[in-house]
Amino acid sequence: MTNHLWADKRFWVLLTLYMAQGLPTGIFSQGLPAILRSYDVSLKVIGFTSLLAIPWALKFLWAPYIDKYYSTRIGQSRTWILPMQLLSMLLLLAIAFFEPKSLATQQGLIYFLALMFLLNLVAASQDVATDGLAVRNLNYEERSWGNGLQVAGYRLGLIIGGGFLLYLVGVWQWQAAFLLMTALLLLISLPIWFYKEHAKPKTAKENHDVNYHQVFISFMAQKGFKPWLGVLITYKVGESLGSAMVKPMFVDMGLKLEQIGLFVSVIGSVATLLGAALAGWWVKRLGRYLSLLYFGVAQAFGVACYAYLSWQWQEHQQVVLWQIYAINAIEHFMSGMAIVALLAAVMDYARHQHAGTDFTIQVSILTIFGGSASLAAGFLAHSVGYTAYYLISAALALVFLWPVVLWGRWLKA
Repeated sequence: MTNHLWADKRFWVLLTLYMAQGLPTGIFSQGLPAILRSYDVSLKVIGFTSLLAIPWALKFLWAPYIDKYYSTRIGQSRTWILPMQLLSMLLLLAIAFFEPKSLATQQGLIYFLALMFLLNLVAASQDVATDGLAVRNLNYEERSWGNGLQVAGYRLGLIIGGGFLLYLVGVWQWQAAFLLMTALLLLISLPIWFYKEHAKPKTAKENHDVNYHQVFISFMAQKGFKPWLGVLITYKVGESLGSAMVKPMFVDMGLKLEQIGLFVSVIGSVATLLGAALAGWWVKRLGRYLSLLYFGVAQAFGVACYAYLSWQWQEHQQVVLWQIYAINAIEHFMSGMAIVALLAAVMDYARHQHAGTDFTIQVSILTIFGGSASLAAGFLAHSVGYTAYYLISAALALVFLWPVVLWGRWLKA
C-alpha cells in the first residue's frame, strides 16, 4: 500500500491541494495572532479574530451548490478549485502591499482583518471541493492513508504560511515576504491545474433543482449519526480553546517573530506531520473508536503541558527555549494523531453522491463549536492567567471525551 501511495497521482494531487489550503490558513491561524500581538493588539481582540473563521463554520450552506454545479469538461472539483486558488493569490498580493504599521490604527486593523476574512472565505470554499474530490477518489482502505496525507499537506501549508512567513516578516520586509508566499502558492497549485479529473456526466435528475434541506435531513438521519454528532460537537473544544493563545503567550514571553516562526511553528508542524503519519498506520489497527479515545487523551495531555511552561515563566521569570520547542512539538504531535482519527471517521459518514456536502457539514460542526471556544480564549486568559487557562482547556478536552465513549458503546451494540 505504501509503494502504491507514492506512485499514485491522486495522492500527490490531494497532498498539494491541502498544502494550498494550509498556506493561507497558516497566515490566519499561525501568523496573525503573533503579528497582532507584536503590534500590541490586546488579547481580547486577538481572541475575537476567530470570528474571521466563520466561512469555515458556515461553508455547509453553499457546499451543496459546489457539489451540484460544475463543468464536466473541467471536472466536478476542479471547476471550483481552480478559480479559488487564483483568488487566493490575488488576495495575497493585496496583503503584500498592505502597510503593517497601520495595524496600530483602527482603520488599518479593520482593512487587514477584512482581507483575512476574504482569504478564509476562498480557502473554505476550495476545501469543500477538495474534500469532495478526496471522498470520491479514496476507498475505505485508502482513507486512513489519505487522511494522513491530508493532515500532512495541510500542515506543510501551515509551515509555509505560518512559521516560514513569521520568520520572513521578522528578518525580511513585509512586502517581499508576502510576494514570496504568493509565488509559493502558485507553485504548489500546478499539480491540480494539470490533473485530469474524471467527472461523470450529469443525469437528468441531477440537472434539476435539489431539495437541499432534504439532503441535510437525510444525512443526519443516517444510522448512528446522533451519537456521532455528540463527538463532532465536543471533540475539539478543549484543544481549540487551548491553542488559541499559544502564539500570544510566546510573544509575551519575549520570543521574536522569527523565533516563533522558524522554531516554534515549524517544529510544531513537523511534529504534527509525524503524528499524522503514525496515526495513518495506527488507526487501521486500533479502529476508529479506540483511536479517537486514546488520541483524545493524548491531545488533552499536550494542552496541559503549556500550563507547566506558563507556570515556570511566571514563577521564575525565565524561559528555557528547548522546553518551549519540546512542549510545542508534543502538543502538535498529539493533535496530529487526533485529527487523523477524527477525519477518518468523518469520511465514513460522507455519502458518495453528496461527498463534499456531507464532509463539509461535519467539519462545519467541528469549526462552529471549536471556534466558539476560541472566542472566549482572550477573555479567559486575561482573567485567570495563562497557567489556569491551559489547565481548564485540558480538563475540558478530557471531559468532552465522554461522547466518544457513548459513540463507542453504540458501535459495539
